[in-house]
Amino acid sequence: MKSKAMAIGVRTRISYCALAIMTIILSVGENTMAQTKSTAVVKNIVLVHGGLVDGSGWKDVYKILKKDGYAVSIVQEPTISLPDDVAVTKRVIDSQNGPVILVGHSYGGAVITEAGNDPKVAGLVYVTAFAPDKGESAASIIKSAPPGAPAPPILPPQDGYLFLDKAKFPAAFAADVSPDLASFMADSQVPWGVEALGGAITQPAWRTKPSWYLITTEDKMIPPDAQRAMSKRAGSTVVEVKSSHSVFLSHPQAVAHLIEQAATGALVATKEGATNAAAY
Repeated sequence: MKSKAMAIGVRTRISYCALAIMTIILSVGENTMAQTKSTAVVKNIVLVHGGLVDGSGWKDVYKILKKDGYAVSIVQEPTISLPDDVAVTKRVIDSQNGPVILVGHSYGGAVITEAGNDPKVAGLVYVTAFAPDKGESAASIIKSAPPGAPAPPILPPQDGYLFLDKAKFPAAFAADVSPDLASFMADSQVPWGVEALGGAITQPAWRTKPSWYLITTEDKMIPPDAQRAMSKRAGSTVVEVKSSHSVFLSHPQAVAHLIEQAATGALVATKEGATNAAAY
């Protein structure tokens, strides 16, 4: 009886030990998965505005991203020449403490296409933006717009800078923004350098970095079909929003959601791409 009781006791202790070990293993596994999930999210977001506007237009998108725990920086590039704008953007990228999601609206897409080659950039987000290939520019893409597409009401250059016709600005650039704001935007246009518009890409980052693209179906500045062609060529993950060119103002939640999707998927996509490249 005594030996039987001892055997039962030993088995009981072994069972408790095994249960404790399993609990520790499961706990470690859960913590590891949580840490892996956390470190797989890019927390630094850099926003690059387009031509004719400045970085303040990102305010609502910025507030959403900040509320969701992201570190957000806004580039105030001068839009005088593409090389200068890329240099200004890269200075902001260099100041980040880890991987970056680089976001560009309109002409800002050309800027991130070049600046996105920086090693810190984990992914690109195009918000109704130009995504030129090598040798292309925003100007060349505008000139090759699909037949029948509306032409942006760009006035003849003034001392090397471009503006939109103020009377046509609201309908062309900000049709779904409040009339007062659209009128203010028309009257406060930032000069857009002819050199910036014509700046050619030397190395398109979307060829080596994962990208996301928000297409605006009511856009009168960059035709939706041109956006679809560029996003398809870049292999981007695409969403479409019924919006004007000023989607960052009229639909900031949709813009922020796509940026957060990129922040969650960029490092995984980069790792998979490297694995696939190594396989070949």
